[in-house]
Amino acid sequence: MKQSSSKQALNLKTLTKSSVWDVQENDVLRMLNSGSKDAEIKDNLRHYVDIIRSAFSMEELKEDSPAIRKSYEKQGYKVGFVTIDENTKTLWAVRKRPILRVTDLTYENIRHISATKLIEVLERNFGGGWDSLSQSIQDIIESGFDISTTTLPKDRLHKKGGMYEKKVADGYEVLEVSKGAWVEAIFAKPKPEIIKPRMKFDTFDDAGDADEEEPFNVQEEEEEEIDEFNEDEMNEENYRTTFEIEADPDEEAEELSEFGSEE
Repeated sequence: MKQSSSKQALNLKTLTKSSVWDVQENDVLRMLNSGSKDAEIKDNLRHYVDIIRSAFSMEELKEDSPAIRKSYEKQGYKVGFVTIDENTKTLWAVRKRPILRVTDLTYENIRHISATKLIEVLERNFGGGWDSLSQSIQDIIESGFDISTTTLPKDRLHKKGGMYEKKVADGYEVLEVSKGAWVEAIFAKPKPEIIKPRMKFDTFDDAGDADEEEPFNVQEEEEEEIDEFNEDEMNEENYRTTFEIEADPDEEAEELSEFGSEE
C-alpha cells in the first residue's frame, strides 16, 4: 500500500520498525554489509538487527553448501554473506515475515499492505464477520483503513444504486461474508496519511525587531477590561445577581391581609 519515495536512502541508522516493512531481503543484506564500515553501527549492531527482526526472519548459517542454500531458498529466504569486519564474514538467510492471519497485523505494518491484501487476510480468517475480530485487531486495522459494514439479504446486497455499488465506485475493496440468507459486506479503503506540520518560530535580531514590539502584559490587559465599581450609579435596572432572594413570609402575609381588606 505504501511505497516510500526515500527507500533508496534508507540505511540502518534511519531504519525504524515501521519503515523496515518497506525494504526487501536484498536491501537488508546490502545495509548490513554497508554498515560494516561504520564504527557506530558495529558497536550497536544488535539494536539494528532487532529492528530488522521485527519484520524479517533471520538465521545465521554455520555451513555454506549448495544443499543448504537450496533448502532455504525454497522456503523464500535470500542467502548471502554479511561482512562484520575485515576478519569476520558470516552467511545469513533472510526472509520477510508473511502477513497471512489477522494476528500478523500490527500498527507498524498495517500501512504497508494494500486493501486487497487486507481483504485476503480477513477472508482467510473469517467466519463470524467483522464483530468476530477482537477489539485490538479492529483498532489496528482501523488505524490504517476506513472500514464500514452492512448486512443485507442476498438479493438486495447488489441492488443498483445501493451502498455496495457506491462503495466500490469510491475505491473500496469488499469482502462478502455469508450468513445464511443474509450477507455481511465489509468495505476497506486505505486512509490517507496525515503529515503533521512542523511549528515555525520567528526569530528576532538581538537589538532590532524585538524592541519594536511592546511586551504583552496579561495583568495590564485584565485591569483595562474591568470597570471600576460606582455605588452611586447602581439602581434596580442595572443590578443583577444569580443569587435567589427569598421573600419574607411576614411581608407576604401582610400584603395578603391588605388585599383581603380591600375586598
